[in-house]
Amino acid sequence: MLTRVPPEKHDATRVSPLDAPEGGSPAGAGDHGTRMVGRVRPEAGKGQHVVGLRDAVALDDPVGESLRGHHGHLARRLGRAVTYLPAVATFSAIPAEADPAAWADLAALLGPGEFADMFSCPAAPPSDWDPVFVLEGRQMIWVGDSRPDRFPAREDPGIVELGAQDVPEMLGLVERTRPGPFRPRTHELGTYLGVRDGGTLVAMTGERLRPPGWTEISAVCTAPEARGRGHAARLVRALIARVVARGERPFLHVAEANTGAIALYERLGFETRKHVTFRGFRIP
Repeated sequence: MLTRVPPEKHDATRVSPLDAPEGGSPAGAGDHGTRMVGRVRPEAGKGQHVVGLRDAVALDDPVGESLRGHHGHLARRLGRAVTYLPAVATFSAIPAEADPAAWADLAALLGPGEFADMFSCPAAPPSDWDPVFVLEGRQMIWVGDSRPDRFPAREDPGIVELGAQDVPEMLGLVERTRPGPFRPRTHELGTYLGVRDGGTLVAMTGERLRPPGWTEISAVCTAPEARGRGHAARLVRALIARVVARGERPFLHVAEANTGAIALYERLGFETRKHVTFRGFRIP
Protein backbone atom coordinates (compact mmCIF):
# COMPACT_ATOMS: atom_id res chain seq x y z
CA MET A 1 0.00 0.00 0.00
CA LEU A 2 1.30 3.44 -0.89
CA THR A 3 1.36 5.96 1.91
CA ARG A 4 1.26 9.47 0.51
CA VAL A 5 2.81 12.57 2.01
CA PRO A 6 1.11 15.96 2.27
CA PRO A 7 0.81 17.76 -1.09
CA GLU A 8 3.35 20.42 -0.24
CA LYS A 9 6.03 17.76 0.19
CA HIS A 10 5.07 15.49 -2.64
CA ASP A 11 4.88 15.60 -6.40
CA ALA A 12 4.34 13.15 -9.23
CA THR A 13 8.05 12.79 -9.92
CA ARG A 14 8.82 11.52 -6.43
CA VAL A 15 6.53 8.57 -6.01
CA SER A 16 7.31 4.96 -6.72
CA PRO A 17 9.85 3.72 -9.29
CA LEU A 18 7.36 1.40 -10.98
CA ASP A 19 5.99 1.35 -14.48
CA ALA A 20 2.51 0.78 -15.89
CA PRO A 21 2.59 0.19 -19.66
CA GLU A 22 -0.45 1.39 -21.60
CA GLY A 23 -1.47 3.30 -18.47
CA GLY A 24 -3.32 0.31 -16.99
CA SER A 25 -4.42 0.53 -13.38
CA PRO A 26 -3.29 -2.14 -10.92
CA ALA A 27 -5.44 -5.24 -11.15
CA GLY A 28 -4.53 -6.85 -7.86
CA ALA A 29 -1.59 -8.49 -6.15
CA GLY A 30 -0.28 -11.97 -6.65
CA ASP A 31 2.27 -13.88 -8.71
CA HIS A 32 0.28 -16.86 -9.94
CA GLY A 33 1.98 -18.56 -12.84
CA THR A 34 5.15 -16.47 -12.56
CA ARG A 35 8.47 -18.29 -12.86
CA MET A 36 11.23 -17.22 -10.52
CA VAL A 37 14.62 -16.83 -12.18
CA GLY A 38 17.66 -18.43 -10.59
CA ARG A 39 15.91 -20.85 -8.26
CA VAL A 40 17.26 -24.39 -8.12
CA ARG A 41 15.99 -27.44 -6.30
CA PRO A 42 17.77 -28.23 -3.01
CA GLU A 43 20.07 -31.19 -3.23
CA ALA A 44 19.27 -34.26 -1.16
CA GLY A 45 20.32 -33.84 2.44
CA LYS A 46 20.81 -30.11 2.08
CA GLY A 47 18.68 -27.12 2.99
CA GLN A 48 16.98 -24.75 0.62
CA HIS A 49 19.39 -23.31 -1.90
CA VAL A 50 18.42 -20.27 -3.92
CA VAL A 51 20.82 -18.72 -6.39
CA GLY A 52 20.65 -16.00 -8.99
CA LEU A 53 22.49 -15.60 -12.24
CA ARG A 54 26.16 -15.10 -11.46
CA ASP A 55 26.33 -11.76 -13.21
CA ALA A 56 23.10 -10.56 -11.58
CA VAL A 57 24.66 -9.80 -8.19
CA ALA A 58 24.87 -6.11 -9.15
CA LEU A 59 21.07 -6.08 -9.31
CA ASP A 60 20.88 -6.49 -5.53
CA ASP A 61 21.94 -2.84 -5.25
CA PRO A 62 21.03 -1.36 -8.64
CA VAL A 63 21.03 2.26 -7.47
CA GLY A 64 24.38 2.09 -5.67
CA GLU A 65 26.02 0.11 -8.46
CA SER A 66 24.80 2.66 -11.02
CA LEU A 67 25.92 5.69 -9.03
CA ARG A 68 29.33 4.21 -8.31
CA GLY A 69 29.81 3.28 -11.96
CA HIS A 70 28.08 4.32 -15.18
CA HIS A 71 26.19 7.20 -13.57
CA GLY A 72 29.08 8.51 -11.50
CA HIS A 73 28.95 11.84 -13.36
CA LEU A 74 25.35 12.28 -12.17
CA ALA A 75 26.06 11.44 -8.53
CA ARG A 76 26.51 13.30 -5.24
CA ARG A 77 28.48 11.52 -2.51
CA LEU A 78 29.25 11.91 1.17
CA GLY A 79 30.98 9.18 3.12
CA ARG A 80 29.14 5.93 2.46
CA ALA A 81 26.03 7.62 1.05
CA VAL A 82 25.37 8.40 -2.60
CA THR A 83 22.43 9.94 -4.46
CA TYR A 84 21.53 11.35 -7.85
CA LEU A 85 21.60 15.03 -8.69
CA PRO A 86 18.14 16.41 -7.76
CA ALA A 87 17.15 17.25 -11.34
CA VAL A 88 17.99 13.71 -12.51
CA ALA A 89 16.41 11.30 -10.01
CA THR A 90 15.42 10.94 -6.36
CA PHE A 91 17.11 7.61 -5.63
CA SER A 92 19.74 7.23 -2.92
CA ALA A 93 21.89 4.33 -1.75
CA ILE A 94 23.81 3.21 1.31
CA PRO A 95 25.20 -0.24 2.17
CA ALA A 96 22.54 -2.92 2.73
CA GLU A 97 23.84 -3.45 6.26
CA ALA A 98 24.25 0.23 7.03
CA ASP A 99 25.41 1.45 10.42
CA PRO A 100 24.28 4.74 12.05
CA ALA A 101 27.22 6.55 10.46
CA ALA A 102 26.00 5.67 6.96
CA TRP A 103 22.52 7.00 7.70
CA ALA A 104 24.11 10.14 9.14
CA ASP A 105 26.05 10.56 5.90
CA LEU A 106 22.83 10.31 3.90
CA ALA A 107 21.03 12.77 6.17
CA ALA A 108 23.85 15.28 5.76
CA LEU A 109 23.97 14.70 2.01
CA LEU A 110 20.24 15.26 1.45
CA GLY A 111 19.53 17.73 4.24
CA PRO A 112 16.92 18.10 7.03
CA GLY A 113 13.32 17.63 5.96
CA GLU A 114 14.28 16.14 2.60
CA PHE A 115 12.91 13.01 1.00
CA ALA A 116 15.10 9.89 1.00
CA ASP A 117 13.98 7.55 -1.79
CA MET A 118 15.72 4.31 -0.85
CA PHE A 119 14.39 2.33 -3.84
CA SER A 120 14.72 -1.35 -2.85
CA CYS A 121 17.44 -0.98 -0.19
CA PRO A 122 16.52 -3.31 2.71
CA ALA A 123 18.41 -1.38 5.40
CA ALA A 124 16.27 -0.06 8.27
CA PRO A 125 16.53 3.73 8.78
CA PRO A 126 16.81 5.50 12.15
CA SER A 127 13.59 5.40 14.17
CA ASP A 128 12.96 9.13 13.79
CA TRP A 129 12.82 8.98 9.96
CA ASP A 130 9.15 9.22 8.94
CA PRO A 131 7.90 6.68 6.36
CA VAL A 132 6.64 8.31 3.16
CA PHE A 133 5.70 5.24 1.14
CA VAL A 134 6.02 1.47 1.09
CA LEU A 135 5.26 -0.40 -2.12
CA GLU A 136 5.65 -4.08 -2.90
CA GLY A 137 7.14 -4.89 -6.28
CA ARG A 138 9.31 -7.24 -8.22
CA GLN A 139 12.52 -7.10 -10.19
CA MET A 140 12.36 -8.80 -13.58
CA ILE A 141 15.21 -9.66 -15.93
CA TRP A 142 15.12 -10.38 -19.64
CA VAL A 143 15.96 -13.99 -20.47
CA GLY A 144 15.21 -13.90 -24.20
CA ASP A 145 17.40 -14.96 -27.08
CA SER A 146 20.15 -12.38 -27.58
CA ARG A 147 21.41 -13.70 -30.93
CA PRO A 148 21.56 -10.89 -33.53
CA ASP A 149 19.31 -12.77 -35.97
CA ARG A 150 16.51 -12.67 -33.40
CA PHE A 151 16.20 -8.91 -33.79
CA PRO A 152 14.99 -6.99 -36.85
CA ALA A 153 17.72 -5.78 -39.19
CA ARG A 154 16.13 -2.33 -39.33
CA GLU A 155 14.76 -0.24 -36.51
CA ASP A 156 11.03 0.46 -36.32
CA PRO A 157 10.54 3.60 -38.47
CA GLY A 158 7.68 4.74 -36.23
CA ILE A 159 9.96 5.03 -33.20
CA VAL A 160 12.03 8.15 -32.60
CA GLU A 161 14.89 8.86 -30.21
CA LEU A 162 14.08 11.57 -27.68
CA GLY A 163 16.46 14.21 -26.35
CA ALA A 164 16.71 17.43 -24.40
CA GLN A 165 14.48 19.25 -26.86
CA ASP A 166 11.67 16.78 -26.10
CA VAL A 167 11.76 17.15 -22.30
CA PRO A 168 8.67 19.41 -22.04
CA GLU A 169 6.60 16.84 -23.93
CA MET A 170 8.11 13.96 -21.96
CA LEU A 171 7.23 15.65 -18.68
CA GLY A 172 3.73 16.32 -19.97
CA LEU A 173 3.22 12.67 -20.91
CA VAL A 174 4.51 11.56 -17.51
CA GLU A 175 2.12 13.94 -15.78
CA ARG A 176 -0.80 12.41 -17.68
CA THR A 177 0.17 8.76 -17.25
CA ARG A 178 2.16 8.62 -13.96
CA PRO A 179 4.56 5.77 -14.88
CA GLY A 180 6.98 6.66 -12.08
CA PRO A 181 9.57 9.31 -11.15
CA PHE A 182 10.67 11.53 -14.02
CA ARG A 183 12.52 14.83 -13.72
CA PRO A 184 13.86 17.48 -16.11
CA ARG A 185 17.20 15.68 -16.50
CA THR A 186 16.05 12.08 -16.16
CA HIS A 187 16.61 11.61 -19.89
CA GLU A 188 20.36 11.93 -19.23
CA LEU A 189 20.33 8.49 -17.58
CA GLY A 190 20.24 6.79 -20.97
CA THR A 191 18.42 6.45 -24.27
CA TYR A 192 14.73 7.37 -24.44
CA LEU A 193 12.49 6.31 -27.31
CA GLY A 194 9.06 7.59 -28.26
CA VAL A 195 6.16 7.27 -30.66
CA ARG A 196 4.54 10.36 -32.19
CA ASP A 197 1.07 10.63 -33.65
CA GLY A 198 0.52 13.70 -35.78
CA GLY A 199 3.66 15.19 -34.28
CA THR A 200 2.47 14.69 -30.69
CA LEU A 201 4.38 12.40 -28.32
CA VAL A 202 1.92 9.66 -27.30
CA ALA A 203 4.19 6.92 -25.89
CA MET A 204 7.71 6.49 -24.60
CA THR A 205 10.13 4.36 -22.64
CA GLY A 206 13.78 4.69 -21.71
CA GLU A 207 16.85 3.54 -19.83
CA ARG A 208 17.26 4.34 -16.15
CA LEU A 209 19.57 2.43 -13.78
CA ARG A 210 22.83 1.06 -15.24
CA PRO A 211 24.54 -1.42 -12.89
CA PRO A 212 27.50 -3.19 -14.52
CA GLY A 213 26.34 -5.37 -17.41
CA TRP A 214 22.69 -4.37 -17.09
CA THR A 215 20.29 -1.63 -18.22
CA GLU A 216 16.95 -0.95 -16.57
CA ILE A 217 13.97 -0.25 -18.83
CA SER A 218 11.69 2.35 -17.29
CA ALA A 219 9.13 5.13 -17.88
CA VAL A 220 6.96 2.86 -20.03
CA CYS A 221 3.87 4.96 -20.69
CA THR A 222 1.18 5.64 -23.30
CA ALA A 223 -1.26 8.54 -23.53
CA PRO A 224 -4.89 7.48 -22.86
CA GLU A 225 -6.02 8.26 -26.40
CA ALA A 226 -3.25 6.07 -27.90
CA ARG A 227 -3.68 2.92 -25.82
CA GLY A 228 -4.46 -0.45 -27.28
CA ARG A 229 -2.19 0.02 -30.30
CA GLY A 230 0.80 -1.95 -28.99
CA HIS A 231 3.06 1.08 -28.51
CA ALA A 232 4.44 -0.14 -25.17
CA ALA A 233 5.46 -3.52 -26.58
CA ARG A 234 7.06 -1.91 -29.67
CA LEU A 235 9.06 0.50 -27.57
CA VAL A 236 10.24 -2.10 -25.06
CA ARG A 237 11.30 -4.44 -27.88
CA ALA A 238 13.22 -1.63 -29.57
CA LEU A 239 15.01 -0.78 -26.33
CA ILE A 240 15.79 -4.44 -25.64
CA ALA A 241 17.46 -4.64 -29.06
CA ARG A 242 19.64 -1.61 -28.32
CA VAL A 243 20.66 -2.87 -24.88
CA VAL A 244 21.53 -6.35 -26.16
CA ALA A 245 23.44 -4.89 -29.12
CA ARG A 246 25.94 -3.27 -26.76
CA GLY A 247 26.44 -6.51 -24.80
CA GLU A 248 24.24 -5.76 -21.79
CA ARG A 249 21.04 -7.33 -20.48
CA PRO A 250 17.72 -5.59 -19.80
CA PHE A 251 15.91 -5.62 -16.47
CA LEU A 252 13.06 -3.66 -14.94
CA HIS A 253 10.93 -3.12 -11.86
CA VAL A 254 7.16 -3.28 -11.59
CA ALA A 255 4.55 -2.92 -8.86
CA GLU A 256 3.38 -6.27 -7.51
CA ALA A 257 -0.25 -5.22 -7.96
CA ASN A 258 0.20 -4.30 -11.63
CA THR A 259 -0.59 -7.70 -13.06
CA GLY A 260 -1.28 -6.24 -16.50
CA ALA A 261 2.26 -4.89 -16.75
CA ILE A 262 3.74 -8.11 -15.40
CA ALA A 263 1.87 -10.13 -18.02
CA LEU A 264 3.13 -7.86 -20.81
CA TYR A 265 6.72 -8.09 -19.62
CA GLU A 266 6.51 -11.87 -19.41
CA ARG A 267 5.29 -11.99 -23.01
CA LEU A 268 8.29 -9.89 -23.99
CA GLY A 269 10.74 -12.35 -22.40
CA PHE A 270 11.14 -11.10 -18.83
CA GLU A 271 11.04 -13.32 -15.76
CA THR A 272 10.89 -12.45 -12.10
CA ARG A 273 14.27 -12.49 -10.39
CA LYS A 274 13.05 -11.51 -6.94
CA HIS A 275 10.37 -9.66 -5.02
CA VAL A 276 11.37 -6.31 -3.54
CA THR A 277 9.95 -3.61 -1.28
CA PHE A 278 10.30 0.02 -2.34
CA ARG A 279 10.45 2.57 0.48
CA GLY A 280 10.91 6.26 1.02
CA PHE A 281 11.44 8.31 4.18
CA ARG A 282 11.39 11.89 5.36
CA ILE A 283 14.61 12.97 7.09
CA PRO A 284 14.00 14.76 10.43
